[in-house]
This record gives sequence, C-alpha cells and structure tokens, in this order.
Amino acid sequence: MEAASIPEPARTPPGRSLGSALSDNLLPVILGVALLAQFAHDQTGTLEAIKTGLSNGTIWALIALGYTLVYGIIELINFAHGEVFMIGSFVSLSCWQMTGVDAQTSLLLTIVAIAIVLVLAMLASGTLNVMIERVAYRPLRNAPRLAPLITAIGMSFILQNVGLLWRPTPEGVPDLITSQHTVFTFLEVDVLYSDIFAVAVTAPLLYALLYFIGHTRYGKGMRATAQDPDAARLMGIDVDRTIALTFMLGGLMAGAAGLIYALYNGAVQFNQGFTAGLIAFTAAVMGGIGNLKGAVLGGLIIGVIQAISDSGEYLGLELGTDWTPAVVFAILIVIMVFRPQGLFGEEVREG
Repeated sequence: MEAASIPEPARTPPGRSLGSALSDNLLPVILGVALLAQFAHDQTGTLEAIKTGLSNGTIWALIALGYTLVYGIIELINFAHGEVFMIGSFVSLSCWQMTGVDAQTSLLLTIVAIAIVLVLAMLASGTLNVMIERVAYRPLRNAPRLAPLITAIGMSFILQNVGLLWRPTPEGVPDLITSQHTVFTFLEVDVLYSDIFAVAVTAPLLYALLYFIGHTRYGKGMRATAQDPDAARLMGIDVDRTIALTFMLGGLMAGAAGLIYALYNGAVQFNQGFTAGLIAFTAAVMGGIGNLKGAVLGGLIIGVIQAISDSGEYLGLELGTDWTPAVVFAILIVIMVFRPQGLFGEEVREG
C-alpha cells in the first residue's frame, strides 16, 4: 500500500516575485480599506460620493469598453474613440432639437423619444467607428505599430474639428429626465432621477454586450480572433468582418454613453470627447485593458475616486476638483507599478 502523498505548498509562478504575487491580491483590498476609512470619517459624504461616482462611472465604463474591445482584437489604442462618444452626444441633441422634445413634453412621449434617440445615437457612433476602421486603420493592418497609432491621433483631431464646426460653443440639453428631482432618500443621501437613469440604461447594455461576446457565434469569433488571427482565418472566420464588428460594438457603447452624458450633465461641447476619452482609457488600463469586466470595474472605481476628490476632502486632507486628475493618475501609477496588467487584467496574445 502506497503512502499518501503530501501536497506541495503553492509556489510563485516562474518570473514573478512573492511580493508581486501578494500585490495582486492586496491592491483591491487596499482600495476597499481606503474607501471604508473615508466612510468611517464621513458616512453621508462618502455615500453621496459613491452614488455620484457610480453614475459617472457607468459612462466611463461604456466608453472604456470600446478601448478594451479594439485593443483586445488588434492591439490598437483607438484615440479617436472619445470623439466618437462626442458625436453620439451631438446626434442626441440634434434629434431632440429637430423633434421639439423638451422638459414640457409628456412622460410617455419623452420615454419614447429617449429610446428612439438612444438607438439613433448608437447607430451613428457605431457606423462612424466602422468607417474610421475601414478608412484609417485597415490599410495599416500590417504596418509598424506606430503608423496606426499616429493615424488614430490624427482621426481624433479631425473629428474634434468636425465637432467644432458643428457646435462651436457649449450648448444646453433639455432636462428630459428631471435630473434634480429626488426619487428616494437613503441614509440621508438623495437619489435623483438622473442617477437611476444612468444606471438603468447602462446595466442592460453592459449585460447584452457581455452576453453577446460570451455566448454567441460572432462573439466566439471575436474571442478567437483576439487569441490568434491567423488560426481564426484557418478556421473559416472572416477576420476583417470580425474586426469591423468589434469597432461597431465599441461605437454603439460610445453612442449610448454620449446620450447618457448629455442628459446627465445637461450640456455638450466639442472637446468633451478628449477629457472623457482620457478618463475612460485610464479606466480600461486600470481595470486591465483587454478585459471587459475589468474595463467596467475600472470605470466605476475611477468614478468613485473622482467623486470623493471632488467632494473637497479625504480623511481631513483638503482636495477638490483641481486635485482630482492628480489623484486619479497617482492611483493609476501606483497600480501600474505593482500590477502592470491592471487590477483585473488577463494575459493577451503577443504581437
């Protein structure tokens, strides 16, 4: 009778230090502890910041999905994606202006109008993103990586100037969701219609996208292409069509984010895409670029960090809106130092 074997202790994977392995698990815990410390310091203010942060974070999450989808497929940072989001906001406002829908429109017509405009904004941004891929990126598919990167920056400036010609000054958006009206109060925190609207529109879209990629034939084709494009071609997958579909999906999410942003913030302007795109790209990197769930969680985390910083103080330290970008990027740098693949990153194919 053989003696029972003694299981070997868990070992750190080759090439990784024990400190690196511990940091993988500690970083999310540290972020959670930092949030709990602020909650103990100021319960109402922290809950208010979390509520606002989650609402803003859903917008960043939708935009971040476009970055992470494209990077996961062709390892390209689509710097024009923020401007695609901006076009979605502009299309939404134009539709409401043409139809005359405003804050005095009946509730039923307002809901129908928002639903129709949501579809139109998504289709407009999705189609634009596919056109960008076809005209600017596909001819450079086999070029050195610097070429499509510079092209992406060029497309960003071109679209920003299109927005400047379209709407040169900031314009207000009709308050179709009665954004300042309180739905209910939880622990002295007022939850507004705008907060519920942002989450109610975003959650089904995120679920639909994750389901599409995880359970449909086209989604499996996207995952196969991301893993190995040459093997995907040998298996009969149309790689060019799959890449175009990826850009379409990213554009659809950006268009939806554009509509939500317009209604939530009450104004649009031609340079909103640069700021939003930078924040969303940061969210994608923080969560783990190439990982869809990581992009969503990264967007929510950055939304909460921004809201806490904007509130004016953290554990007695005076902050404010002027400090918010520095706080966000300081946390990003710390995360990148200890976990370069992001909080929820996964392995991606090597080029």
